[in-house]
Amino acid sequence: MDAVLATVKITLLGLVIGLVIGLFFAFLKVSNIKILTIIADIYIYIIRGTPLIVQIFILYFGLVEFVDLGRLWAGGIALGVHNGAYIAEVFRGSIQSVDKGQAEAARSLGMTSGLAMRRIILPQAFRRALPPLGNQFIIALKDSSLVAFIGFQDLFNRAQRLTSSTGLAMENYIIVGIYYLILVLILTFLVNRLEHRMSKSERGLI
Repeated sequence: MDAVLATVKITLLGLVIGLVIGLFFAFLKVSNIKILTIIADIYIYIIRGTPLIVQIFILYFGLVEFVDLGRLWAGGIALGVHNGAYIAEVFRGSIQSVDKGQAEAARSLGMTSGLAMRRIILPQAFRRALPPLGNQFIIALKDSSLVAFIGFQDLFNRAQRLTSSTGLAMENYIIVGIYYLILVLILTFLVNRLEHRMSKSERGLI
């Protein structure tokens, strides 16, 4: 169970960091300032164009050259940077899907662009982004197994250690696969419940 908790912990850390990074770069993508959109495009292109395991190794071994954050934070930051590129595209698409007339109406009522974004655009965008975000959360949970290669003691790392000591490779990897499947089912249930509650609240407002 300590390996399960470690997997959940680093997944949540990566998702929180990824959500912050993703929302930040989504704002850059939808801005009218060309240099900001170029910066966002470069970040997204590099992250989506290189393997996650390479990013984990670069960030982990690069960070320990300057500060020892430990495997949890180093792995969590690497997962967050990776997921942030995909989450940025999810938020960008959901923000741009909201009718521009709503932002114009908000500004005509005296709202600033920032206030209109916070009160009018983002709540709708988040509801629309929830299904693809849920898929990204599931991918992030499974991708977290790669931090085992920097020594973080998650589920996959535990399976590797048990395999080396017992020689029962097939049994250990099947068992760890079942654990991941259970975690994915729990996460899917929670995301579906949140999506259902938000759709009910939206219907209530209508």
